[in-house]
This record gives sequence, structure tokens and C-alpha cells, in this order.
Amino acid sequence: MTRQLHLNAFLMNTGHHEASWRLPESDPYAHVELDHYVRLARTAERGTFDSLFLADGPQLWGNIAQRPAGALEPLTLLTALATATEHIGLIATASTSYNSPYNLARKFASLDIISGGRAGWNIVTTAGAEAARNFGLEHEPAHADRYARAAEFLDVALKLWDSWEDDAIVADKAAGVWGDEDKIHPPLHKGTYFSVEGALNVPRSPQGYPLLVQAGSSEDGKTFAARYAEAVFTAQQTLADAQAFYADLKSRTEAAGRDPEHIKVLPGIVPVIGSTEAEARANEQVLEDHIVHRHGVANLERLLQLPTGTLQLDARLPADLPPEDAIEGAKSRYTLIVELARRDHLTVRQLIGRLGGGRGHLTFAGTPEQVADAIETWFTQGAADGFNIMPAVLPSGLETFVEQVVPILRGRGLLRTEYGSRQTLRERYGLPRPANQYVTSTPALAAV
Repeated sequence: MTRQLHLNAFLMNTGHHEASWRLPESDPYAHVELDHYVRLARTAERGTFDSLFLADGPQLWGNIAQRPAGALEPLTLLTALATATEHIGLIATASTSYNSPYNLARKFASLDIISGGRAGWNIVTTAGAEAARNFGLEHEPAHADRYARAAEFLDVALKLWDSWEDDAIVADKAAGVWGDEDKIHPPLHKGTYFSVEGALNVPRSPQGYPLLVQAGSSEDGKTFAARYAEAVFTAQQTLADAQAFYADLKSRTEAAGRDPEHIKVLPGIVPVIGSTEAEARANEQVLEDHIVHRHGVANLERLLQLPTGTLQLDARLPADLPPEDAIEGAKSRYTLIVELARRDHLTVRQLIGRLGGGRGHLTFAGTPEQVADAIETWFTQGAADGFNIMPAVLPSGLETFVEQVVPILRGRGLLRTEYGSRQTLRERYGLPRPANQYVTSTPALAAV
């Protein structure tokens, strides 16, 4: 089969643009309305997307005056969406810093069972002192410590998902034997961060374990991804940067002893679509005109770790910003934003405008054909295996993409026209069902 795109719909309340909620069409309460997300999920499924994705964090981030704030807990919401859809994958963000392996492994196994093998986990380590203080910590853990904890967390979760063999349930009514105790494998784990003794209280799920997704692009993040991740969400501003990231991550994955085809790189793109290029630019300008700049300044000062009042709207970023290695928060996003401002000689006002749509992800305004061209170029020139589609406005932006861009991609043979026989999320990503680590010869589904 010809290589095809993997598309993931990144859903965020009224859209990824921070001013989307101010448009006449937008519902400011959509972020807590199930019907809104059902509509979006079904739209993405109509477009034969591989999956949809919900971001999350264990804190109320930023200033609620800026945009709709707070969100439904993603695993709960995705369980509801599993009953409203048939095919699309369901990826939830969950933190390794502020969860325990046993409870989280159980929740993801449950979602995978309920959805028939469509669950995915976006693994994050959670930067920021705000989250730390919600869990009894005075300061956020150091960047390297967060990733060390995440690695042990994943090791424990994998043991838990494998703690039941696939055929542990015997269900022999005549003999009075429901399960085979010899096919249960308690982890008996004692490590630096976790001590977990018993087997999971949920059987092994259809996929074995959920698709493992990761979104960090720092050095620690890339090392972690090469070891564990099967899909990587990344923010890249230029084709050259995306190609370099892609090649580096594939190389690291191979060096870690894994097949580089078993990790899919999905940059984010915020498409703003118009029937003409001028119309697309005008749509983009309408959104930019609704930005409240004082919020953008406060967000930038927080991310750049600058004192309040440092940044001036019509001046450029200070020349003496701290280096990335001094940042304990979102290192890769910090570097991307600083490099964007320096490379394009942007004032703070201009930078806020560029970040308003995707917080550092590529924003592209154009016709459906131009959007499809950009996607095809990155896909065919070693920069991406697919894309995290991040509509600036929801639901209209996703509907326009599905109705106008998807047919072009299908016509070029880059995107499936139907889901076909590939039922699990892993199958759609071309991944084998993982063998159980406690069994010497477990039949596994062939890679597709």
C-alpha cells in the first residue's frame, strides 16, 4: 500500500485561536458541552481521521478572562465519545508527575476495552509551579527528574497492562474455573518513585496497551520518545526544522533498538481556510483583531520567566533572555518561540499575533488546495508522517477541513477513503499488537 497520512484532530473548546470564542458563531460554553464534542468527533470520523486528541493539565492555567478555561476530564469525556463513534481513535493526555501508575493504567485499559481498541495516551510530565502546588509541592520538579519519573511510570504501566495474559479468562462453567491463576503476573515492582505489588484489576485490553503518544521535543523529551513513543506531537515552524527533528527522532528510535517506522511524527498545523488566499488572510486577520494583547503579554512573560512589566508591545524581546538549559518548564516550546521572534525580527505585538492561533505550532492561511499542498510537501519531503490538525475555530474549522481539504488529499492518494478492516488504533498506525512481556511466545497481530 502507498504510504498514507495519519491525521489527528486536536480538539480544544471553541478552537485553537485564543480569540475564537469572541466570534459571533462561537459558543463560549462549548468546552463543557458533550454535544459539542460529539459533533466534532463525528466530523473527524467522517473525514477518516486516525484519532482525536484532548490536551489536559492538573491546574487552572492562565487568566480565565482570556478565553474559555477549564476542561472536562479527558478520559471521562473520551469514554462518552467512544459510545458516540465507531472507528476513530481516542487519545487522552495524562500526567506522569501527578498520577499513580496503577490507577492510570486501569483507566486506559478500561477505555481501550469500552472503545474496542481505540485508546491512546498522550504522556506528559507537566511543567509549571501551578500544577505542583496543587499536589502539595512548593516547586515544580526539575526537568530531568520529571522525565526519570515518567520512565519508571511507563515501565510500571507496561507491567500492569501485561499482568494478565490474553487467555487468562477460562470461563469453564463445567469445571467451575473462571480464570487461570498461573496466567496472572503481579509486577512486584519496587523502584525509585513507585512501589506496585499487585496485578491490574482489569483484563488485558484489545490493543494490549494503548497507543503511546508523547509531545516533548526537548533533549530529555526526544530520548524518552525514542524509548517509548509510538506517535509524537511536535511544534515546528519551518520545513527545514521539521525535517531535522524528523530525522533526529527516527535515528534516536533506531539507536534505541526499535523500528523507526513504529514511531509516527505528527507536527501541529493550524489551517485557516478561505475560498481564495485573500479570503483566508482576511479570516486570519479577523481573529488577530480580536486578540486582547495584555493577556498575550502576561503569557509570554510567564513562559519566558520574565518579571511582570518587562515586555513592551512594540519592542522586540530582550536580548538577555535566559538560555534553554536554565528553563525547568516547557523547554522546547520556550526555544521555539524565542527562535521564531529572533528569526523573523518580530515585535512583542507581532509575536503575540503569530502565537494566537497555535501557541507556536505552524499557522497556515490559504485555500484548500494550498493547505493540501503544504501538508503534502511536509509529508513527502521527510518532515512528517501526518499532522495534528488544530482548527483555529471550532466546529467550523474542522468541518471546512473535512469538507474541502480531505477530498483533495484523498484524490491525491494520501488519505484513506474508508476505515476498512483496520479496527484498532494500533492497526491504523501500522503497529503490531505488543507481545506480553511475561509470555515467551504470545501470538501478536502482524503489522499492517
